[in-house]
Amino acid sequence: MATKLPAVFALIDCNSFYASCERVFRPDLAKVPIVVLSNNDGCVIARSYDAKPHIKMGEPYFQIKDRLEALGIVAFSSNYALYGDMSERVMSLIESQLPAVEVYSIDECFADLTGITDPSEVGRQLRSKIVQCTGIPVGVGIAPTKTLAKLANYTAKRLQARTGGVVNLCGERERSWVLRNTPVAEVWGVGRRMTLHLQGMGIMTAMDLASADPWMLRKKFSVVMEKTARELAGTSCLELDEPDPPKQEICCSRMFGKRLTAMAPIKEAVATYMMRASEKLRAQRSYCRKVRVSIRTGMFNPDEAKYANGVVVTLPYPTDDVRLLTKAAVDAVELVFRPGFKYSKAEVLLLDLRQPGEFTDDLFAINQPAEASRVMAVLDEINGRWGRGTLRTASVPSHPEWAMRRDLMSQSYTTRLDQLWRVG
Repeated sequence: MATKLPAVFALIDCNSFYASCERVFRPDLAKVPIVVLSNNDGCVIARSYDAKPHIKMGEPYFQIKDRLEALGIVAFSSNYALYGDMSERVMSLIESQLPAVEVYSIDECFADLTGITDPSEVGRQLRSKIVQCTGIPVGVGIAPTKTLAKLANYTAKRLQARTGGVVNLCGERERSWVLRNTPVAEVWGVGRRMTLHLQGMGIMTAMDLASADPWMLRKKFSVVMEKTARELAGTSCLELDEPDPPKQEICCSRMFGKRLTAMAPIKEAVATYMMRASEKLRAQRSYCRKVRVSIRTGMFNPDEAKYANGVVVTLPYPTDDVRLLTKAAVDAVELVFRPGFKYSKAEVLLLDLRQPGEFTDDLFAINQPAEASRVMAVLDEINGRWGRGTLRTASVPSHPEWAMRRDLMSQSYTTRLDQLWRVG
């Protein structure tokens, strides 16, 4: 019997992504601190590393405008079309270099490095290639679990001069040092309120959390916190593509099972991806104001013509209604589709995510109808009880021809009644 190789995950995260995107085409700003502002230049939503000591996230622009000028900090309005396109370039490059990739957000992804002889060297080569090809600097964290990979990435950026932007925590000594020297507040999924609760219990560092009784954490907090502690201790509980803590952007993308040349099946794919993306959106109780839809051909086959394009659509109001989101996304396909190409992939990216109460409730502004929220709740309840896709929009096919190829996938012997292992 073959021995199962220990899991190795990598988290590749773009450094100060929005600011880095702005710098790619402005080399004169390479050493200049940058902040990026929200819609209508409202508040700071991103900062370059050298701007962080001076400016806090969320500070209103009108209050800090003079201070920015005095400090020599350059402000940019958010350019989601640019950020989305640069994200696609980075992620496409990573997908071309690694066997299994999960795009986690607009600026980060997980990758499976299990079985690779020297993951640290792979991380260094990948980091160099991304900077060379896109101009975007990245940090690479490598570890036996996704949570530890996040922590490794945090350390790679925090100590970049010492680490070169790559940290590998597969060794016990390295893992122990990072856990001891990282505040519990920096652990993935531990928010401000949870930090206060943990500190009240004497859990001050990531090592303290890793050493805590996981069953106690489950009873006192949740199964999520239990998994976090187990992951910090080196036990992998989160697989690739498994739902994780709330995201600032939500991405759903897949390679097609075959090349597509017509618009109709691409629209079907986009509607399908939007169905999944909206489920994730509602699961974390967020609303979306902007949608980016992109399509591309195979980018690495020299015999195929190359084309990639994307567009950002602003919705009339923040929403989690899959019907409105799907219509916007499907209509966007018509703006980017060009005949004569063989398309290999589509991507749906939900941007400008907000929690209820985080957007201005203007008396005269259009808001999501209460009826729509009730319909979405019923939809999620039925699909949660009877299986994903039981209820879906009409534009989502049940058995699409373009679906991912899974010719060699084994049966779901223990999780599906129709595929249970039968003896005799």
